[in-house]
Amino acid sequence: MAGSSGFDAVRVSEIAEACGVSEKTVFNYFPTKESLVLDLGEATLGSLRTTLADPDLSPVEAALKILSGELAAITSWLTEQDDPAQAKDMLLRFGMLIRSTPSLRAHQRDMTDQQVAVAAEVLARRSGMSPDDPEPQIAATALLALWPIQFQALRRHLNRVQTERLHDVVSSDVRRAARLIDTGLGSLAPARHGK
Repeated sequence: MAGSSGFDAVRVSEIAEACGVSEKTVFNYFPTKESLVLDLGEATLGSLRTTLADPDLSPVEAALKILSGELAAITSWLTEQDDPAQAKDMLLRFGMLIRSTPSLRAHQRDMTDQQVAVAAEVLARRSGMSPDDPEPQIAATALLALWPIQFQALRRHLNRVQTERLHDVVSSDVRRAARLIDTGLGSLAPARHGK
């Protein structure tokens, strides 16, 4: 479909066809073509700036709070649909579209790079370091790795569990991944250069 022609060359009708829905249906869910891809990434950037800066939350707790909110928005949207099965199918097809379209994958990588940069800045401020120091860089990269874990868990569980349980089941997978990085991120402290 999109091939190497770029996101700008992709028509909404092509996106609708790839998702198996009408163009009107796409516009019912997303007011513009760009909002298909940009909305969640931009919202995540804003959440990283505010929630990750909260000194009462550890970096992992902040990431989990953001992810839980994003997942709640998706599951709420699903429960509001007249045809939840069609909505789930559309979500799955949209994910496949992103994974199979080079320009959309590139945009997603660029957005992730921006999110990592913002997270590194916030983490550096929290720990009195420079955003270019290796500790906030790896901490930001590790935290942002939780987003694809959530999307993979959502894709895996979307048609296996009832919508009412989807948030809990997906969040459980994300928390399992977060536990692996929590100890290391908990040690993020002011730089001890030369060590």
